[in-house]
Amino acid sequence: MKMNSLIFAIAFILSFAGGYFLFSGGDSAGTVADSPEQQETSDAEKTEDGNKEETSQETVSSEAEALERNNCLSCHAVESIGVEGGTTGPDLSKAFQDVEGKHGKSLDEFLQEPTSAVMSTVIGDNPLSDEERTEIIKVLQKAAEQ
Repeated sequence: MKMNSLIFAIAFILSFAGGYFLFSGGDSAGTVADSPEQQETSDAEKTEDGNKEETSQETVSSEAEALERNNCLSCHAVESIGVEGGTTGPDLSKAFQDVEGKHGKSLDEFLQEPTSAVMSTVIGDNPLSDEERTEIIKVLQKAAEQ
């Protein structure tokens, strides 16, 4: 019985690791890098006249650059200002006004010391400077006014 449990645990770990590397989007070691030509065409499609046309990988609007620079958009979107992002975290359109009610502190205080487990880990690993917090708060305040 112990041997079956050991085999199951090893198979689970190998399957999990294999899935991680298989579905990590080519970021794992051992994948062959695209040639510069392949990377260029994957970033933009060429039209019939040879000009490049933007694909779904759009650049972030200037008002949301602070969110992009600090990787907020890897988990969050801000629909009220038309910024697409990740779907793991909640939409930040109303965060400016909702954070205090949900977490008992202002947005600025929350960005310094988050009370949610996920955000405390994210920000704890990479604290925001005063300038970054101010930029993010301005963007989220504008988003809440939309």
